[in-house]
Amino acid sequence: MLRPMRTALGGAATAAFLAGMSVASAALAAAPAVEKKGGMPQLDFANPLTISQVVWLAIIFAVLYLLLSRWALPQVGAVLEMRANRIQADLQAAHAAKASADAAVAELTAATREAQATAQAEINSAVAAANEAAAAQAASLNARLEKQLAEAEQRIATARASAMGALRNVATDTASAVVTRLVGTAPATGAVEQAVDAALAARRG
Repeated sequence: MLRPMRTALGGAATAAFLAGMSVASAALAAAPAVEKKGGMPQLDFANPLTISQVVWLAIIFAVLYLLLSRWALPQVGAVLEMRANRIQADLQAAHAAKASADAAVAELTAATREAQATAQAEINSAVAAANEAAAAQAASLNARLEKQLAEAEQRIATARASAMGALRNVATDTASAVVTRLVGTAPATGAVEQAVDAALAARRG
């Protein structure tokens, strides 16, 4: 990048020097015609002062060319090179900062996803544990209710059987008393019991 700029500056200095030399040559070439016409005294090359001015003009252009090519242009090139190096360093620093920022963003994204996955796993575990505890509690409650219901049914059956036994005795005694009052003699106990059992069975059916 710097070499083309140095080449361009050197070419400009060379072009300026060549332009000055061409102006001086053109002035020297035009001197006879001006002298014949009786022109400007500044172009009277028969005058030693005019020739010395042209020579000094050429020397000044040569000195300027040497100063530009040997001192000024290297200074400008050094400054341009320093600026280019600084720009390159800044670009590299910017690229490094961008890469670091991208890495930090990627790390943050990965950490966020991991945290979300961990939280979701803990939530699922807690929900499963709660469901298991609820199911176990419901099963225990159902078992206790089934046991209590079975005990209640057993007590009801026992009470019913007891009540039916007492009712059979009462019915037998009542039937014997009624038959005795109506007939005047006590009926057979087995016959009364059979009649009462048949009546109770028919009532149950």
